[in-house]
Amino acid sequence: MSRFPRALLAAATAGVTAFALAACGAGDDSADTSGACEGTGMRIGTILPQTGSLAFLGPPEFAGVDLAVEEINEAGGVLGECVEVLHEDSGDTSTDIASQSADSLIAQNVDAVVGSASSGVSFQFIDKLYEEGVVQISPANTSPDFTDYPRGDYYFRTAPSDVLQGRVLADQIIADGNEQVAILALQDAYGTGLADSIEENVVEFGGEVVMKTIYDPNASEFSAEVAELAAADADAVVLITFNEFTNLAPELVESNLGPQSLGWYMVDGNLSNYGDQFPEGMLEGAKGTFPGADPAGIQERLLEVDPALEDFTYGPESYDATVLLALAAAAGGSYDADTIRDNLVGVSRDGTQCSAYAECLELIGNGEDIDYEGASGPIEFSAQGDITAATIGVYEYQADNTYVNIDYLFQSLE
Repeated sequence: MSRFPRALLAAATAGVTAFALAACGAGDDSADTSGACEGTGMRIGTILPQTGSLAFLGPPEFAGVDLAVEEINEAGGVLGECVEVLHEDSGDTSTDIASQSADSLIAQNVDAVVGSASSGVSFQFIDKLYEEGVVQISPANTSPDFTDYPRGDYYFRTAPSDVLQGRVLADQIIADGNEQVAILALQDAYGTGLADSIEENVVEFGGEVVMKTIYDPNASEFSAEVAELAAADADAVVLITFNEFTNLAPELVESNLGPQSLGWYMVDGNLSNYGDQFPEGMLEGAKGTFPGADPAGIQERLLEVDPALEDFTYGPESYDATVLLALAAAAGGSYDADTIRDNLVGVSRDGTQCSAYAECLELIGNGEDIDYEGASGPIEFSAQGDITAATIGVYEYQADNTYVNIDYLFQSLE
């Protein structure tokens, strides 16, 4: 499906480099292919945030990919050859970094791309990958707009649509006794999609949305939005933001709209351990959600790849995305993009359950259909590349401005 020959694109982007890794950590560009596999075969690129408003999500996502590649290669790679991974930055929607990264990876003949974290950023390059016939699998895109995207034939994601997160968060808001809910959301595919889902579910569960404001995420201050919230007579506010939360939150507190006087509900785009970034106790009592099962089973392995990790959000989903790409290639007997695309649904459901790459690979070698059970939870792709069920974690902030889990809720779209 290429509309621009890769050889020409390679010449056009000569000099653009990426970190190439095989069975080594993200900080090592030595492309060490030692282990049970031989040579280099399948090439996986990443377009994940090293800079920009979601840069805090980058470390666990890169660690998840690198851990998966390490384990894949230790188990013999794909079709006996080592997997190579090339890391690129996604930036955010205020830049064109992701589009340039896609050009670079296409020029280097990757078979698949893991990324990006931001739904809005993925829309910057999804068409390029479609035109080149490169599989894209995101560990963190949640916008409902991807489900029926016309050029989504090569697109998959291991994070659930915000149809699921919106349902869980709305249920928590109403269960906490709130009846009048305000929503403050950034203007992009993620923010508006999640805001719509939360609004729909709040109303369905018996609440009222008294304010729904979409703001410019590049704004330097939020006095107008804060004033509107103060006048809204809300019991709770849903804050659908990225890193601009660090500017918005203090403005809310200064206007006596902090989480001790108004219920705050946060989402995966801003749920982070802020620690001493804010005064002690500032976030205490705020709640939030993000998709994913208890990461305890994979945390120690992720820390072996990156000992500096403090946040594990979407690390398991990144690991699962990478393992699924390799399993689809192994099941289809080739790591070309069409084979990977055509086998991703099959390795995710309706077969013998397995969770480790080596275990799944052995089953494939014995002629069995497999059903990969992920580190992030059960993954069963729909024909549209969505996962059809997911676990959503509910969290609450403590006095030290870090969050702890208070519940895990399983939701299904089927």
